[in-house]
Amino acid sequence: MANYDVIVIGAGPGGYVCAIRCAQLGLKTAVVEGRDSLGGTCLNVGCIPSKALLHASHQLHEAEHNFAKMGLKGKSPSVDWKQMQAYKDEVIDGNTKGIEFLFKKNKIDWLKGWGSIPAAGQVKVGDELHEAKNIIIASGSEPSSLPGVEVDEKVVVTSTGALSLGKIPKKMVVIGAGVIGLELGSVYQRLGAEVTVIEFLDVITPGMDPEVQKTFQRILKKQGLKFVMGAAVQKTEATKTKAKVTYKLRKDDSEHVIDADAVLVATGRKPFSDGLGLEALGVEMTPRGQIKVGHDWQTNVPGIYAIGDVTEGPMLAHKAEDEGMAAAEQVAGKHGHVNYGVIPGVIYTWPEVANVGETEETLKEQGRAYKIGKFMFMGNGRAKANFAADGFVKILADKDTDRILGAHIIGPAAGDLIHEVCVAMEFGASAEDLALTCHAHPTYSEAVREAALACGAGPIHS
Repeated sequence: MANYDVIVIGAGPGGYVCAIRCAQLGLKTAVVEGRDSLGGTCLNVGCIPSKALLHASHQLHEAEHNFAKMGLKGKSPSVDWKQMQAYKDEVIDGNTKGIEFLFKKNKIDWLKGWGSIPAAGQVKVGDELHEAKNIIIASGSEPSSLPGVEVDEKVVVTSTGALSLGKIPKKMVVIGAGVIGLELGSVYQRLGAEVTVIEFLDVITPGMDPEVQKTFQRILKKQGLKFVMGAAVQKTEATKTKAKVTYKLRKDDSEHVIDADAVLVATGRKPFSDGLGLEALGVEMTPRGQIKVGHDWQTNVPGIYAIGDVTEGPMLAHKAEDEGMAAAEQVAGKHGHVNYGVIPGVIYTWPEVANVGETEETLKEQGRAYKIGKFMFMGNGRAKANFAADGFVKILADKDTDRILGAHIIGPAAGDLIHEVCVAMEFGASAEDLALTCHAHPTYSEAVREAALACGAGPIHS
């Protein structure tokens, strides 16, 4: 039996970051992970491999649509799907091995296998029992599905199977117009597939700024994605190589069938805590299967903590990382903190979409007076030169104090640009503070400054 100060269950972004911070704070730390590699869903079958395919397919799109405009003449590249998969796997391997190195550097033990918690202060991995003063659950999430939709990860796939299909499908149906569905749908559309997205609601990317939603859908349609909105999927029927998707339109209850070579089920994710023994321990759960935690990320059972996707809040890797560092601080007797009002969200399509803080809808619900500063990328010199002038930056600020309350960006490098606003919000900055900050020219970031200027006297280039 090994004794630890902390055992972390799960080596995804929340778990491995938490473990490293625990070790840095002088705690004897181990991580339980049943996969053959570290990094969890994000590094192995999520964030990282999907970004590799998004990057590769975007380069193909540029070659097919923009190279000739810049005087780069010649035949467009052909797609070697096997090589693209090898590139993706190499990216995964480099990242996961990097975490192994960090574990060794910080003297963190990797307990290989699936863990359970037979009692507070004990973690069982295989036949071995380990003792720990503190246990931090970071077991993440798994794809959720729909009744009548049977996933085989060959024809009817989740994001996991979609990352490594045997071949590029001629026709793909994506169930769900959220982040995962639109990112992977974009990948296959660029690679030549005819992609149809079926969404239950009347808008894509639920919860985002409505103006962004409309602009985003218009751009994706222009790129070639097809949308069936307000549709409830009834069932999928799969053979070895094909599938049929049956759906009903909510407006008239009419039933329709669409054929596909591959069906991506992108209807969200659900917390994964099976096999941990939480019910027997008496750990309190929410009705949605999430682990209930207090302000210090501790459950109702002393010494057992939980972070990341298995708890309430947005299922984002960076949210899990922040909670992992904060929980480590708490365990070490310090004061961990996460500002949940400044957690950005990003969709890595082209253009990218990013948001942070409040939307107009949430501000209206709160009865808060606000003003809007908006700037179109069409007025940004760098964006026009790079064929990236679609989209805009929108900043929401308090009408009286000018304090930045939120921002919504659709456009080039939106996922990077949003962090300028995040830092400003973390410091309680006003839109004027951002507007008075010198921005290099020509950069995409000038569009953020112009939006901030639009909260006051007005932008310069619009």
